Amino acid sequence: MGNKYDYKDDSVVVIIGSGAGGGTLANELCQKGIKVVVLEAGKRESPSSFIQDEWKSFDQLAWLDNRTTSGSWRVSRDFPNLPAWICKTVGGTTTHWAGASLRFQEHEFKARTTYGEVKGSSLMDWPISLADMEPYYARAESKMGVTRTNGIPGLPGNNNFKILYDGATKLGYKEVSTGRMAINSEARDGRAPCIQQGFCFQGCKAAAKWSTLYTEIPKAEATGLLDLRVQSHVSRIEHDAQGKASAVVYFDQDGKEQRQAARVVCVAGNSIETPRLLLMSESGKFKDGLANSSGQVGRNYMRHTTGSVYAVFDKPVHMYRGTTMAGIVQDEAKHDPSRGFVGGYELETISLGIAFYAAFLDPGAWGAEFASYMDDYDKTAGLWIVGEDLPQARNRITLNTEAKDQFGLPVPNVYYDDHPNDKAMRNHAFERSKAIYEAAGAQRTFETPPYPSTHNLGTCRMSLKADDGVCDKYGRAHDVPNLFISDGSQFTSSAAENPTLTIVSLAIRQAESIANFMSRKEL
Repeated sequence: MGNKYDYKDDSVVVIIGSGAGGGTLANELCQKGIKVVVLEAGKRESPSSFIQDEWKSFDQLAWLDNRTTSGSWRVSRDFPNLPAWICKTVGGTTTHWAGASLRFQEHEFKARTTYGEVKGSSLMDWPISLADMEPYYARAESKMGVTRTNGIPGLPGNNNFKILYDGATKLGYKEVSTGRMAINSEARDGRAPCIQQGFCFQGCKAAAKWSTLYTEIPKAEATGLLDLRVQSHVSRIEHDAQGKASAVVYFDQDGKEQRQAARVVCVAGNSIETPRLLLMSESGKFKDGLANSSGQVGRNYMRHTTGSVYAVFDKPVHMYRGTTMAGIVQDEAKHDPSRGFVGGYELETISLGIAFYAAFLDPGAWGAEFASYMDDYDKTAGLWIVGEDLPQARNRITLNTEAKDQFGLPVPNVYYDDHPNDKAMRNHAFERSKAIYEAAGAQRTFETPPYPSTHNLGTCRMSLKADDGVCDKYGRAHDVPNLFISDGSQFTSSAAENPTLTIVSLAIRQAESIANFMSRKEL
């Protein structure tokens, strides 16, 4: 089947990526009568084609193109070519995410003002506030069917949650629940309720979990205005003599180079691919990369302060039954510097199937102790730490010209070092997590190092002043008036909360802005 729009049609909005940001933006624009081309690097799967087998699913959905890592973080040693566990498929990482949908707190939009200067950090306030975001958060929660909002009941608690709840409440924690989840607890939006089968990370075969794959993209297609091109790997954004984005160059599914003209270009390729693309789009006018007069493209990479704690009990737990992220403790998400760090963290249940459990438990480990934990898999409960990760200018995405991808393009290198604040927060979270499980009667507990992250943020951050970041409060590039950053790359700081709800809310807001700019002939 041919393309809906001609390659030379310069009236279209071209969106690169179809995940939480790109997929949502595409639908919102199409609903406003705007012609959209979405270029997605991956294939199109469906609930029926998802594979409920961890490694096979990983091969089906994950972004496995060559990447390199550097810096002192443990991931660089354990998984040197897998800095992030994100997806290359229609729907992006919304096929794989757990569904946690939390609003940022008011102070997190004003992190620099709230925390003060933190040595070694490039912390900065967002150019928007919680008040600015609240109406868009409300629209996103309604769109996504977030539990515990809009009268939607919470999901039931599985054994993993019941253990967390028992231990946390014994320690005096109050904000303990099965969370706000974009997973249907009852039939909604033409989709079934969750059947608690436990393969959230492998793509939801019941379509109960919100994903742009089977919500936003089909709704956009129903307008007749969306041209979705799969297996379209973007290599460059071109601009005209005035410095406005004019076309997007990509390799199609046959490996043939194509060039799509554009009225507006929106980049939603995740916080690794988005800056990589801008850096590859350098020119005589933009010598250091497109939209990079500030030198900030690729900088301030954040991945959340993470780690896991697992606990072995005397009786079976079967943590893998039910939703993957089955509950949350939010009491530590506050800002309380008396704990020895700024910002806060969430504790969220997690379960990994036995194959991934073996891979991520203690990468490279072997021997009697490791074997004993594997033997006790069915008696194990687990949680994951999600904490505010401070931006640092040196944590960045650069082009590794020594390594090439399948198209001969330089691969992205991800450099990351923990900030001392991250280490202090992680250690505090480890201790509190172990205390929760000990209060619940655990026989033993153990910590695991951070996994390759699904939460990739920063690298093209929003800023009030053009010198401090890449885009403005609408995600519009300071240097290029018709270029937008439409994913987590635009985050100025990371906050303690899972980022997807904020990415979707920003996309709804950005679509409104783009439509307004277009109607006023400003785009």
